[in-house]
Amino acid sequence: MKNFTVLDLMVPLSEYAVVSEDATLYEAILALEKAQEDFDQTRYRHRAILVCDQEKEIVGKLSQLDVLKALEPKYSELLTDGATRHLGFSTKYIQGMLEQFSLWSGPMTDICRKGIDRKVKDFMYAPSAGEYIQQDASLDIAIHQLIVGCHQSLLVKNDHGEIVGILRLTDVFAAVFHKLKECKLDE
Repeated sequence: MKNFTVLDLMVPLSEYAVVSEDATLYEAILALEKAQEDFDQTRYRHRAILVCDQEKEIVGKLSQLDVLKALEPKYSELLTDGATRHLGFSTKYIQGMLEQFSLWSGPMTDICRKGIDRKVKDFMYAPSAGEYIQQDASLDIAIHQLIVGCHQSLLVKNDHGEIVGILRLTDVFAAVFHKLKECKLDE
């Protein structure tokens, strides 16, 4: 994997959905939709939105889960620790939480109307130190970071420390998958 670099597989920032931290959920969804339409249709579609501050520096991400959680504000009370999502609760326990806290209890139209104007900065995810990688790093380093950190993507920095793109797990998987097929055919 050392013959691939992060730069070979990353999606440049210019091709990704980026919104201001003052944008609304609705504006973020529109940005994602436009980025998906404009992106190379032979590649996996974008599943996240990057968030920038007033200086245009990337300060956060919105995943599909973050958007869904934003529509039901009670999750911010229930899931205060990011580690709780990896604890493996039973189906019965999860169902009990849904009923006990009346999650998603209103009509979908009402839920969407309440959430659509929420500001992105109120529910975005701020990346941890382990979610950044240098553009000239080899793919084996990137794979290790993705696996150990259970990340869906890594923000890619250039030599000046500026974020220039995003390395998505889907693109890494596709590259490895194609290499596996080549290896099998070479036997």
